Formats: sequence, structure tokens, C-alpha cells
Amino acid sequence: MKEFKKYFIVPASPEEVYEALTNPTVLETWTGDPVEMSTTPGSEFSLWEGSIVGKNLEFEANRKIVQQWYFGEQEEPSIVTIKTHAHKLGTSLEVKQTNIPDEDYEDLVEGWEESYVGNLIAFFEG
Repeated sequence: MKEFKKYFIVPASPEEVYEALTNPTVLETWTGDPVEMSTTPGSEFSLWEGSIVGKNLEFEANRKIVQQWYFGEQEEPSIVTIKTHAHKLGTSLEVKQTNIPDEDYEDLVEGWEESYVGNLIAFFEG
């Protein structure tokens, strides 16, 4: 099992970034696909037509999102923690994911950098 951690700069305020990651209407705008999302701990979510599915564990408004991402029959849950920090250029977005199956690691890193955070940054750059 592997772990991924990276910081990204997003050209928007922490409040705008948090909204873009938790509000289903805004999520659908920048992902281009229908989503299921709620800020209720214990609720399930689905992004990119089910390419990413899991359970919402914890929310701290405008600061932190903690989710469990599902990888088949994996025993140890893969936990994603996204934190927002104010930055002079907008928001420093801290992404950490634990317990990534070795065979999924490269695709997952590419997904974070290009599809997930890449599309989020492009959305705010307009």
C-alpha cells in the first residue's frame, strides 16, 4: 500500500475552493458529470460517473474534508484528507491519501494532478 501527499496552489479563496469541492451544483460545473455529494458525515458520494466513490467522514467548513475512497474488497480503507490554507495566490490545497493499492498508485496520482485538481484549477482560472 502506498501514500500520496501533495500541495497545489488554486487561484481562489479557501471558501470558494471548499464550496467547489462540496456543493453538488458547483462540482458538476467543473467536473462536467453528474455527482452525488453531501456534507453529512456518513453519506456516500460519487464523482466522475462513479469513477470515484466512497463515504464522507468529516467536514470542517472552508478548511478540511475527510473521505474514505473505495477500492474493491480492500481491507484497510483508503482515507483522503483535503485541507485548504490561505495563500498569497489564493489557496494552498493539501491532498493526502493513504492505503492506495500499489497497482492503482500511478493512475491515482495522475488522476489527482490532471483530472481532479487540474480541472479545479482550470475552473477558477476561467
